[in-house]
Parts: sequence; C-alpha cells; structure tokens
Amino acid sequence: MDWKLLLTVFGTVFLAEIGDKTQLSTMLYAAGGGSRLTVFAGSAAALVLSSALGVLAGAALSKIVQGRTLSVIAGIGFIAVGIWVLAKR
Repeated sequence: MDWKLLLTVFGTVFLAEIGDKTQLSTMLYAAGGGSRLTVFAGSAAALVLSSALGVLAGAALSKIVQGRTLSVIAGIGFIAVGIWVLAKR
C-alpha cells in the first residue's frame, strides 16, 4: 500500500468535505432527533459509494486520457465552479 498516497487522498477529501453541503445536511439530519448511528451509517455509505464511483470513473478515463490531461480538466472544472459561485453572489 502506498501510504503517502493514502494520506494525501485522505487529507484532500477530509478538508474538501469540511463545511460542504454534505456535512451540513448530515448535521441537520443528526440534529433532527433521529438515530445518530443511522445518520452516520447513511452518510458514510453515501460517501463510500460516491468515492467508489470516482475511482471507477478515474480508472476508466485514465485508459483514454493521460493523467496530466485529467488533472488539467479537473483544475479547470474547479476554477469554473468557483467563478460560478462567485458570480451568483
């Protein structure tokens, strides 16, 4: 196992999830008085599934497009979303 990659992915995803819509909706469900364990299990399962889809899509795309090109496309996508969010204000 590549521990450096593991820690890099963990840190990146962890920081990206702090304060995003996923975490806020999870907090609302937990505050709603339902079972915290059920909320945690549902939220964790959704994150695992969405991450699995990302891994599968990335692996499939890497057979067609070079990794550097994928990085550039992802970077442009992040910038575009940032501009869109700022433009809505």
